[in-house]
Amino acid sequence: MANQTLRGRGGTGAPRQRAVAAAARAAAKRAERTRGTTGPTGSGGPTEPTEPTELTGPAEEPSPRPAAEPARRRGLLTPALAVLTLLGLAATATLGLQHREAGRTAEARTAALAAARKAAPVILSYDYRHLDRDFRAARSHLTAPFLGQYSKTTTSVVAPTAKKYRGVVKATVASPPGGDAPAASVVSATPDKAVVLLFMNQATTSTQISGPRLDLNRVRMTLVRTPRGWKVGAVDAL
Repeated sequence: MANQTLRGRGGTGAPRQRAVAAAARAAAKRAERTRGTTGPTGSGGPTEPTEPTELTGPAEEPSPRPAAEPARRRGLLTPALAVLTLLGLAATATLGLQHREAGRTAEARTAALAAARKAAPVILSYDYRHLDRDFRAARSHLTAPFLGQYSKTTTSVVAPTAKKYRGVVKATVASPPGGDAPAASVVSATPDKAVVLLFMNQATTSTQISGPRLDLNRVRMTLVRTPRGWKVGAVDAL
């Protein structure tokens, strides 16, 4: 009786254990198949086994290189901008000087022309009855080197001849027919020097001629700026 009981227990226990083991093996196979087909990511296809990755903490900050590039370009542009600024200032200064020079030249043309019109009749006129007064008035419009030449010529040539023949010369700046402006113009000018061309009428009387004589002469005068105003530095008859 005891042997039957043991066999009964052993006969009924062995199949049950085999069934449990078979079920466990089947479940393990199903699990393996599931892992093989889905992969660790669940994407639906086989994947290569992956190494475990380490968590290194928060993501690193972006590289500062992109911000450094504009700074480098700004560093390169600074000298170029400085050069351009200097060139701009130089150009402005040059234009300013040119403008100032042009203004001074225009002023010189006007002032020298007025001085020539005023000086020419005085320099080219004289009267034997008051030569000293006439020559002194003429010298007030002159400067070197013509001042010395005029003094020498009037003393040695003009005064003796005028006294001997009772010479009188009256000079005026000619006016064009139908016009009021005197026939005088500026040939060239700088801020400190100008050349003026004048057409002069000279009426002459003396004991050497029977009556008054009118001569039309062209005269070129060179005028220079002096502390006492514009003065005649040269006179040439053309």
